Amino acid sequence: MNRQSKRSSKPGRYRYLPGLLATVWGLAAWAAPGALPDPLAAGWNGKPVCERLHEDAAQRILRCTFAPGVGHERHFHDAHFGYTLSGGRMRIEDEKGVREVDVPTGSSFTSEGVAWHEVLNVGDTTSVFLIVEPK
Repeated sequence: MNRQSKRSSKPGRYRYLPGLLATVWGLAAWAAPGALPDPLAAGWNGKPVCERLHEDAAQRILRCTFAPGVGHERHFHDAHFGYTLSGGRMRIEDEKGVREVDVPTGSSFTSEGVAWHEVLNVGDTTSVFLIVEPK
């Protein structure tokens, strides 16, 4: 029996492969940071929550404002430094789960990057964050 005969002896053996590859490719594209918006492009109910204050070859600086009940749809972050201009209570959802945190005015944080998260202001004050992203 030649090689050609062997292949044809099991018809449909690879018939699911194209669908499987398409599914894997789709999941990989969804999970990739480029598949999600960055913080500037992400908004809430079709409206922006972040504005570009400055951008040059070295950095981008954003101000993100969340009134009570306003959030930030699922997005990713590159490495950044953050500073809380006006604190509040935020609900954060990411790969670790869902949690609520009180973010005090004047607090700062650094991050090596975030694959994805989404936030919602669950407090009664407007929260404002400054995000500095090196390029």
